[in-house]
Amino acid sequence: MRVRVGVLLLSAQFPGQSHTQVLERTVASAVAAEAAGFDDVWVAEHHFMSYGVCPSALTLAGYLLAATTRVTVGTAICVLPTQHPVAVAEQALLLDQLSGGRLVLGVGRGGPWIDLRVFGGADDGAADPRAGFPEALDHVLTALAGRPVRGSGPGYRFPEVQVVPGPRGGKPPAVLVAATSAESVETAARRRLPVLLGMHADDREKARMVADHRRLAGTAVGGHVSAHLAYVADTDGEAEAALRARLPLWLGPGLAGYRRADGAAHPTRDPDEYAAMLCRLHPVGSPETCRQRLVRTAATAGVEHAILMVEGHGDPTRTLENIRRLGAEVLPALRVPPCSGGRDHRARGDTTPSSGSSGPP
Repeated sequence: MRVRVGVLLLSAQFPGQSHTQVLERTVASAVAAEAAGFDDVWVAEHHFMSYGVCPSALTLAGYLLAATTRVTVGTAICVLPTQHPVAVAEQALLLDQLSGGRLVLGVGRGGPWIDLRVFGGADDGAADPRAGFPEALDHVLTALAGRPVRGSGPGYRFPEVQVVPGPRGGKPPAVLVAATSAESVETAARRRLPVLLGMHADDREKARMVADHRRLAGTAVGGHVSAHLAYVADTDGEAEAALRARLPLWLGPGLAGYRRADGAAHPTRDPDEYAAMLCRLHPVGSPETCRQRLVRTAATAGVEHAILMVEGHGDPTRTLENIRRLGAEVLPALRVPPCSGGRDHRARGDTTPSSGSSGPP
């Protein structure tokens, strides 16, 4: 099978690393990924935690688009309930214009975390801002399509405006939706948008989500993306031992950083058990093992675009070496023909709601 392959950068902070060192590693990794032949680079957004120290995926995406020339850069993801959807669309259109069409906008509803209290207006007894995610998504899609957008729903009320700049060449940036729940799968499917499937899900769960998406959309939608942990070494044992020793150093304090918006206690995964599970599920091992696991996911889940979280070791030198080896020893047997960047090589999906600025229910 042919698999399009990108790099996922969480800007993960390991013990002893400053925020500056983490972000410099992120930029160096993106540049190295382009040189290694990856098709795209994806950046994540987190707030108030060491799990990821990038608070604005679109800002970092803009920096990386300027630092590269060929790869597509995607957001994985922008959390819409903590931002105004029209502002997100404005920024996405600006970056897409300036980069020659190399941006993919990944969005999601996010979790019940403290950033909803800080940015989303959530308060004790108030409605969950995430409930307005479909409405926010439709405003984004309307604005990206170059049509006037007006807020007349329960979550957003504003007069009609025409967002500038408009879509480059009349074609909006590609959009996909992070899917960690049936609700998110339905939101994406009703709009015929592809989904981003997380690292926590195994191949069977990803296959179920893709099947549910196809049923709800009434057709197969291309461009689904599957996220994976990836680390290559000479042998399976060497790769797994390295990550099982290093991942918990990040996962322990990182996962503990999640704070619920309602102040309730939040049980966290055991970092050692979670690291072991991730190593079992994902392309961690020899080059041949990495290839086989990526092909297995593509065949089982029906997903032909993988993005690889390459920072699992944490050490900047080992991260760059991991990127180099994945590019040289894993990608050639998997990838689609080399791409030149731009719209024809990005995640696919209809970014236009079916009618009006409110979109389907």
